[in-house]
Amino acid sequence: MKVLFTFNGLPHYSNLVLSRLNNIKGLDIGVVIPESGVNTIGKGVYQSEEGINFSVFRLPEYKTFYGKFFYKNFITFIKSFKPDIIVFVWPYNLALLFFPWITVYLKSNGIKIIYKDIPFLLPKFSDGLTCKNFTLLDEDLKKFELTFSKRIYFMGFTVMRRIYYKFFDAHVNYVEDAFDILPTYGVNKDNIFITYNSPDTDVLFESKRKAGLLDPLLPFSKYRLIHVGRLVKWKKVDLLINAISKLKSKYAQIELIVIGTGPEEENLKCLAEQLKVTDCIKFIGPIYDPVILGRYLLDSTIYVIAGMGGLSINEAMAFEKPIICSICDGTEKKLVRNNYNGRFFENDNLDDLVKSIDSLLVSYENIIKMGQNSLSIIKNEVNITTVLTGYIKAFNFVTHNRNNLTL
Repeated sequence: MKVLFTFNGLPHYSNLVLSRLNNIKGLDIGVVIPESGVNTIGKGVYQSEEGINFSVFRLPEYKTFYGKFFYKNFITFIKSFKPDIIVFVWPYNLALLFFPWITVYLKSNGIKIIYKDIPFLLPKFSDGLTCKNFTLLDEDLKKFELTFSKRIYFMGFTVMRRIYYKFFDAHVNYVEDAFDILPTYGVNKDNIFITYNSPDTDVLFESKRKAGLLDPLLPFSKYRLIHVGRLVKWKKVDLLINAISKLKSKYAQIELIVIGTGPEEENLKCLAEQLKVTDCIKFIGPIYDPVILGRYLLDSTIYVIAGMGGLSINEAMAFEKPIICSICDGTEKKLVRNNYNGRFFENDNLDDLVKSIDSLLVSYENIIKMGQNSLSIIKNEVNITTVLTGYIKAFNFVTHNRNNLTL
């Protein structure tokens, strides 16, 4: 069975999952990405082809009349690759609506199509039409008011979703919220499959084992927090730095390890200087070696993400870290349980973030217990096996178990 994924690049975390899929007997995985690789993938996302064992195809990309990017010569490529299934992601799924001849070609040739989504902050259909009963956030996770023109745009897009969602033979989603939301757009619940979102946890655990055999990079501390991710506005590392400033008077030994780089790096360093906390905040820069990253995680006590994020939470939990977070990308609702393996704080509420960090720092024994609970969730509930199983169920469903794929 040949399965083609439409991606906007080759982020290292996706490569690991796709490689594992390609190892399953009966599966032949291909990925089509833009030739340029710069238009639709986030700034600073680490991409790599190291260790991949699936086919990669690069097509020229162009900006369509509806304002989103798509691949040139897509149907010509499909005729050559001959996939049994195509997995679409945003924004390439829109081509099925705006270029209906693509949909007609795929359907008439028996090619099954799957939509891969979270869904994050997606309202139910009726709420989308009325623009009520849900919160609209911008890319920085800030609330914004709907103007008349934005209302019309949002209502129109809600209607378009109801149309193009029905084109897909199955929907693969990260969270169970899909079972409540997608049916309001006319999607049959039987067509919805949950994979959750996870890196290759087998690789994580091996990195953890190797890191544990090495000497610590940092001296032992009960008060060392860590954040991993691109330094962009929606990660809200500035909020975390402000929290450190407020906590420093109570916890003189408090530290924050910031791993990552991005356009906000200099602004964050300037903020640390202004708040006089440069002595307890270490900007390490980007780390892509999983063992080195693992050593920093092992040397830290609590993982804090003040803004948007996802897979870094899984990684920290695999290294037995309690998690402090707010609104991330929706997957945190499955991973983090309040007062069990971490704490939720109110979005953008600095005082509540400070309170949440403080509630963990007062008891190192509780930090250890919560970290163990994090590891249990990863081992038993959300891991590479759950991701692969979700995909296999979806592939078997759309092909009517023709290949009867199994792990």
